[in-house]
Amino acid sequence: MACLLIVCFMLPSGSPVYADEKKEQPGDQAQVMQSFEHLEDVKQSKAMTTEQKHRIMFLLGVPLLIILLITGGLGIAMGVYGRQVFVLHMILAGLAVTLAIVHAIVGLVWFYPF
Repeated sequence: MACLLIVCFMLPSGSPVYADEKKEQPGDQAQVMQSFEHLEDVKQSKAMTTEQKHRIMFLLGVPLLIILLITGGLGIAMGVYGRQVFVLHMILAGLAVTLAIVHAIVGLVWFYPF
């Protein structure tokens, strides 16, 4: 049975397909190059400035610090004062870790010199 399966998989499943040979017209290459030049213009117009990137990093960092302070306060409230805020503490800890990972990835992608 195993030999039959091996033979079935070794047989070609179809006939080879060949691309049509088309004669290129002289204007085709120029049109292709113009389309790529247009894409570069669009790419440059949509590029973000360093100031905008810093602003986005700041807008990611401020809530991260606030959530970290609240999470720390809830941890102290549980440990020292015996408050029952474990679920809220864990939810905020999860949000803080998620936001920290996003903040780190964005910082590496935008500002690490590759």
